[in-house]
Amino acid sequence: MPVLVDANVILRYLLDDVPEQAERAQAAIRAGAYTVDEVVAEVVYVLSGVYELSRRDIAEALTQLLDEVDVDNRAVVLVALRVFAEDRIDFVDAVLVARSRVLAERIVTFDKKLNKLLGVQ
Repeated sequence: MPVLVDANVILRYLLDDVPEQAERAQAAIRAGAYTVDEVVAEVVYVLSGVYELSRRDIAEALTQLLDEVDVDNRAVVLVALRVFAEDRIDFVDAVLVARSRVLAERIVTFDKKLNKLLGVQ
């Protein structure tokens, strides 16, 4: 049965900076793991804010991770990672853009940059 992994497990897995925890993270992921959109958002926030990785590196690492870890709304998360890497918006806004593109959801916002990406005049 798959286990739900949190941001700390994903970070240890990606960064391999705490050997004992990295091993446990690898074992959990190999055994079958899944996560949720909110955890992905937290990982993006930590990798960009704390570890100061580039947007492209973050998107690439998490896209590869999603080959090993299931996530709710996979298509939305993958598009959001691409938008995050390509446009200068935060990840949550990238998720909104992705939901608009993938799920055809109508997004209402006062954010001019987000409206532009959403194709709203």
